[in-house]
Amino acid sequence: MAKVSVGLRGWRFDEEEIFTEEGELKPLDEIPEDPRERLVRLTRLVEEPCDVCYLDFGEAEIHRCNQARIVYGEPRGEVLLCPAHEPSFIYWFHEDGGSEYKGTRTLADRFHAWVAAGNEAPEGYGSVEHVDEDPDALPDPPDEREIQERLAEETGFERERIDIRKLAGQDEPDEDERLTEEDLADLDLSTEYPSDR
Repeated sequence: MAKVSVGLRGWRFDEEEIFTEEGELKPLDEIPEDPRERLVRLTRLVEEPCDVCYLDFGEAEIHRCNQARIVYGEPRGEVLLCPAHEPSFIYWFHEDGGSEYKGTRTLADRFHAWVAAGNEAPEGYGSVEHVDEDPDALPDPPDEREIQERLAEETGFERERIDIRKLAGQDEPDEDERLTEEDLADLDLSTEYPSDR
């Protein structure tokens, strides 16, 4: 049974569990729970920055971060890495106690704390030898819209609009209580509200 990565290296999938014989992604209800959860999670992770870069530069300079190419850990507790920062994760995991958190959702938090404390792999520490026949040809996971469409199609689930007033026990406002264009005429959308004007 061949193992493949989808979107990011690191998480490995049994090819037969997620792809049809024609190489298409199987319907979600035909994919076992763990790989299905990881595939759905990948749709949110593929465009994210490397965690270590993000810790270095922050939101203000996110444009300086490398895009993540590697994922380790459990869904919702994963570590996203660029190739330059993978050695730090490998070092932490194998040499500095990180393996203690294997299989837990706290793995990412612990690694982030280690990095934030100024730790990194010693110079020249290697990373994992990923066997890639064509690293740029990793199949892309389905995007979030496609996942939602498949879920609706396969399960009959349809997204519905949530009425906050109904949840709060309030009635729908009468027609004469609704805001009109006239009510909003003096609203300055360039002002940060509340203002002291």
